[in-house]
Parts: sequence; C-alpha cells; structure tokens
Amino acid sequence: MEIQELKDIASQVRRDIVRQVHSSQSGHPGGSLGCTDVVVSLYFHFMKIDDEKGEDGFLKFSREGKNEDLFFLSNGHISPLFYSVLARRGYFPIEELSTFRRINSRLQGHPATHEHLPGIRIASGSLGQGLSVAAGAAYAKKLRQDDKLVFVLMGDGEQQEGQVWEAAQFAAHHELDNLIAIIDWNGQQIDGPTEKVMSNKDLKAKYQAFGWETVDLSNGNDMKLTVEALNEAKQKTGNDKPVLILMKSDMGFGVDYMMGTHKWHGAAPNDEQLEVALLQLPATFGDY
Repeated sequence: MEIQELKDIASQVRRDIVRQVHSSQSGHPGGSLGCTDVVVSLYFHFMKIDDEKGEDGFLKFSREGKNEDLFFLSNGHISPLFYSVLARRGYFPIEELSTFRRINSRLQGHPATHEHLPGIRIASGSLGQGLSVAAGAAYAKKLRQDDKLVFVLMGDGEQQEGQVWEAAQFAAHHELDNLIAIIDWNGQQIDGPTEKVMSNKDLKAKYQAFGWETVDLSNGNDMKLTVEALNEAKQKTGNDKPVLILMKSDMGFGVDYMMGTHKWHGAAPNDEQLEVALLQLPATFGDY
C-alpha cells in the first residue's frame, strides 16, 4: 500500500480504539494509539499472510501459521488496537468491535485463545512472555524450513521482566534470524515514566551485547519512517542473528490530551473527551 493509504487506515483504527475503550469504560488507549502505525504497517503492507477467505467471507485462520508471517502481541493490554486491525484486515466483522470487554464477548480485555477469535495465536497480557513464544515459533519455522518471518511487539516497561532476557539469549544462541522483535519505547508504564519506575538504561547496547542486530526507529508515529524501519529490519534477517527494532513513540498519539503521559495508559475517556478525540481523528473508512 501507499503511505497515505496506511495513514488513512491508521486514523480509522485510532477512532476504533477510543470508541471501544469509551464504550466499555475500560481498557488501555495510550499504548494502543502509540503503536497503531507499526501494527497497521505490518498487517496491511508488510506481512505475508493467507488472504484466502472462508465461506463466511472472512479470512481463513490457522493458529499454526504454516507458510505465513506470524505476529505476536506481547503487551496484550493494547488489545483495542489489535482487535481493530484484525477486524479491518478481514478476520472478523468490524461490528464486533462494539462488544469490546462485554460479558460473553470474544474481545476480552486481554487477547485470549479459548474464545477462538480469528487472528489471536496466544493469550497475552502477562508481560514478559511474548518474546519467548515468538522465539519458539521462529525456531519451529527453522525446523520446518518455513522461510516466513515472526514478529513480536513488546513494551519498554516489559523489558524489566527477567523472562525477556532469557528469551533474548535463547534467540541469539539458536541464530533465529527469522525473528524481528519491536519495542514500543514510549518511556511510560502504568506506574509512571520508566526512568523513575526502573530505568532500562541502554536497551540498544543490551540487545547488541546479547547478539542481536538492531534498527533505530526515531519516530514510530511517522508512517513513512515506520515502513522504512521494517524494510531495514527485513534486510538484516537471514544473517544468523535475531533483529530488534527500537521504536520511539508517543503514548496516546493522535489525541492531544492523551499524548506523552502515563495517565492514559489504562483510563477511559468520558463522553466529552471522546468527542474531542474523534474531532482529531478523521473517519476515513467509516465507524462500526
């Protein structure tokens, strides 16, 4: 897709995010808005996925994902973003977004597999686990001689989890050069700025010391730069090292009063705040 087409999709996805969280008066808009551009880029431009549709008119989905690029969402609290992208990509009805966090909905607050929602490969939200799963999937693709890639998105606060570093060591040791990890480096987590909660120091130096290739994405809310960083990361695959994209982003991007503060990590806008947000986000494809 052209960059402008991706921007249009991202604007609509951001509208979906704030409307979902407002409707349920629960959820995590900040990180969802900040990561919109990269997840839209992956699903609508970059990843190779099976576009065959079933009898119901929606994309066929296999959790195994043979001969497909795979995406794992480790920071599962940004589920409003994930659900919107999956629906807009054609995995399930867009109208189902209106059930977000409702009783008996398939769209739970954190993605779950027992509801069999198409596009969801793992239950996530227990931070620190996604890189391990993605490394396992990348290892399996190596064993099967499946040449497709595995992507995983993590938060920067999540880097405080020890399991992340076990997985980072595993991926480098097994030369998982089909694995691309992305860190949403927005400097915020639920309790405040990461520098105050527990500083990550130099993440780039850490991952390089563990044996990873790295790519710097200076603005993950610039669609052109995001696509360029994904292309650069892909070019670095196949060289015996996993690849990390360090993505600088703004929490709450697109809604001025949500940007740059941890206060909107897990808070829902009221009616007035929703109207303000929607005025800043063009409805490019129509609301559900």
